[in-house]
Amino acid sequence: MVAVAFPSWTAHPDVWLLVGLFAAGYAIAIVRLGPKWAAPGQAVVTRFQIICWSLGVLAMWIASDYPVHDIAERYNFSIHMMQHLILSMVVAPLLLLGTPAWLLRTILRPRWLFSTVRTLSRFIPALLIFNLVLVFTHWPLVVDAALHSGVVHFAVHALLFVSSLIVWMPLVSPLPEIPRLVPVLQMVYLFAWSVVPTVPASFLTFGSSPLYKFYTHVPHLFGLSTLEDQQAAGLIMKIGAGLLLWLVIAVVFFRWASEEERANTPRHGLDDMDRELTQMGLRR
Repeated sequence: MVAVAFPSWTAHPDVWLLVGLFAAGYAIAIVRLGPKWAAPGQAVVTRFQIICWSLGVLAMWIASDYPVHDIAERYNFSIHMMQHLILSMVVAPLLLLGTPAWLLRTILRPRWLFSTVRTLSRFIPALLIFNLVLVFTHWPLVVDAALHSGVVHFAVHALLFVSSLIVWMPLVSPLPEIPRLVPVLQMVYLFAWSVVPTVPASFLTFGSSPLYKFYTHVPHLFGLSTLEDQQAAGLIMKIGAGLLLWLVIAVVFFRWASEEERANTPRHGLDDMDRELTQMGLRR
């Protein structure tokens, strides 16, 4: 097998502009708009939100710039799949966690937009939309068209990103008007989410021939054949996404169990201690 040279550095000013808009737009909104639009007595933004937004923008930059961008578009479909995984499973939830309620409420100020987002952010619509978009954006004709056109490629990534925001809303919504699911339903939701993508992933992993014509005519890094690269992409979709979702399920479960334990802990022991301390003159 002929060795393939790693791509040399390439400037992507369009990526820098997009990432810069997300970073600068957030900073301007926090500094200029937050003091005016945040509810009285409410913090404009928390440190946790700033960290989440910053990490989300950093992940977006990593997934969209050199070398991930170059390898995904010119060499390996498996890296293209990893790019999609980062955008949908890392960037989207981090940006939502980093968005203050007043800011998202402002973005969704048009009544039709707020109503649409609230409707789509329910259990079944959110899962249905995300998985339909997932199948569509990995359809061979769509993938080949995106790899031959920068405009189509951007549109596909934008569609995947927006659907990812929708599917994460029932879990990390910043708005009380669009409430998060209760913990038990969150776990059911995440389980259903983890199962559905195994169908398209299976076509990639167990396919006997390459599905994407574009990648049959380009060299592949890491010593992979076209079919092996496609199978690796299927494993990334199935195992990578599955592990992330099951990790979230574990976090939700242990947090829910901890809250239930605290709620059911009897207080009579603490009350007896309070009385004894009071009798000893150590507590008023």
